[in-house]
Amino acid sequence: MPIDPAKATAAAPTTVPLTWDHKDVLLYHLGIGAGSRPDRPHPATDPDELRYTLESRLHVLPSFATVAGGGRTVAATLSMPGIDVDLAAVLHGGQSVTLHRPLPVRAADATATARVAAVHDKGKAAVIVLRTDVADDDGPLWTAVSEIFVKGEGGFGGERGSTERLETPATAPHLTVDRPVREDQALLYRLSGDWNPLHADPEFAGLAGFDRPILHGLCSYGIVLKAVVDTALGGDVSRVRSYATRFAGVVYPGETLRVRLWRETPGPGRIQVTATAVERGDAPVLTDTVVEHS
Repeated sequence: MPIDPAKATAAAPTTVPLTWDHKDVLLYHLGIGAGSRPDRPHPATDPDELRYTLESRLHVLPSFATVAGGGRTVAATLSMPGIDVDLAAVLHGGQSVTLHRPLPVRAADATATARVAAVHDKGKAAVIVLRTDVADDDGPLWTAVSEIFVKGEGGFGGERGSTERLETPATAPHLTVDRPVREDQALLYRLSGDWNPLHADPEFAGLAGFDRPILHGLCSYGIVLKAVVDTALGGDVSRVRSYATRFAGVVYPGETLRVRLWRETPGPGRIQVTATAVERGDAPVLTDTVVEHS
């Protein structure tokens, strides 16, 4: 069996050095659509967008944590003892990032410590839960938890893991934001380190059961967080404390993401979010999504 849960969870953590600079941050921001907001007449030179695209004004969207260092931590963990999976069977199931302080524009001495926290048996699939703690010489930066869905690897008799879901509020959202996804968005986003051909090669996408390449789930993740920061948090990335989601469906390049936000549910400092694909009847994309903030 390609996944040995006992061996994977007992394996020693993997330590990976991480470095990045302003070019990596700028490329990531462009990869999630910065500088192309449809609600601004001249987005490429809009002061609010220049915070994402001009090095002299640069701040770092917290979801950059998922690609910092070229996304090496997930790749390293998927090659740990007890894990041997086919990329064509892999999808991102969920992601959370908890910030310990605002992310710096540059890092030369960061270290990621990653381990397999659990392997869940979903019957026809396995879910590998990866925990990564990142710190530099000044202390902890963030903690990330990734849930990797591997088709065809379940049925080994393990625990199913949590099935709890977050109900969408019955009230109308406080804000609704549409964000178009460019036709070349996946080709640009993959330059930040996720080279899975599922997002670029039509033949490979067909082997995975899709009629064309799909957008990276983590690209949708970044697009949605940027929409929340821009519209509900005054453009201040430092207010984000944590961001968690479950990937409920795919996005195809060229589609439109509709982001709905409910503030203060159940209390101050919390925004509940959903994201759907407009052109496919509001098909779910992100669910169980919460941004906690100051």
